[in-house]
Amino acid sequence: MERKVIFIDVDGTLVDYENVLPASAKEAIVKARKNGHRVYICTGRSKAEVYDEIWNIGLDGMIGANGGYIEDQGQVILDLMLTYDECKHIVDWLKKRNLEFYLESKNGLFGSENFEKRGEPVIQEYSRRKGKDHAETMRVRDAFPDMIFGACLYRDDVSKISFILNSYQDHLDSIKAFPDLKCSTWGGKGEIALFGDIGVKDVTKAYAIEKLLEHIGADKEDTIAFGDAKVDIPMLEYCQIGVAMASGGEEIKAMADMVTDGVDEDGLYKAFVRLGLC
Repeated sequence: MERKVIFIDVDGTLVDYENVLPASAKEAIVKARKNGHRVYICTGRSKAEVYDEIWNIGLDGMIGANGGYIEDQGQVILDLMLTYDECKHIVDWLKKRNLEFYLESKNGLFGSENFEKRGEPVIQEYSRRKGKDHAETMRVRDAFPDMIFGACLYRDDVSKISFILNSYQDHLDSIKAFPDLKCSTWGGKGEIALFGDIGVKDVTKAYAIEKLLEHIGADKEDTIAFGDAKVDIPMLEYCQIGVAMASGGEEIKAMADMVTDGVDEDGLYKAFVRLGLC
């Protein structure tokens, strides 16, 4: 078959929501690359959140920050960041509203003073919603093992900032406060969202895929995308074939070209086999 360019979301697609990477998923990627296909992760995570277990699979590169960062074969192709003044403005605004948050940078995750304490019940609720066992034992350090506390939070290397919502109104107010930036939510649909985030405007995973394809000289017709969440819909729509995980949301499953089993049911491997990638 023609060599494909494969884009895989991380959380809920490559790994489950307890950061467990199935051996079958690793095997699928290794076999696909041996067959000449290119494989990239395409994630909301910053590079600092892509730990060695994932890199050690063997990847051609990554798209991070939901499209704000692109890396191919170790070469950084795109790295969109908030300016120092934008970061300072957001941090001051969040502190004034008593909202806990963390900065997402390729150089690390930087948590606010009380994020670890206030984030614990939120991370547990996030895990419960994803149907994970033992959600009540989840800690912030389980979700973000290398998060840094006590560092200066005014920075010029930040791709986006995630914050705990005290209410949905916090998200609505962020839109008004930062009209020139992209304000989103995650961890739940609409008013039950757990987190807000603020980043560079007009950036999506589809936008980054287009830029990467231009860089490597590949055709859109040879692309396949895997995802599980609403934020993944633009990349599934853009790519020639879009595959949704059965454990994902109803919205993405309804628009996907194919639905495969969940992460912990070897869904990624089964889809690679069906598509003739490995």
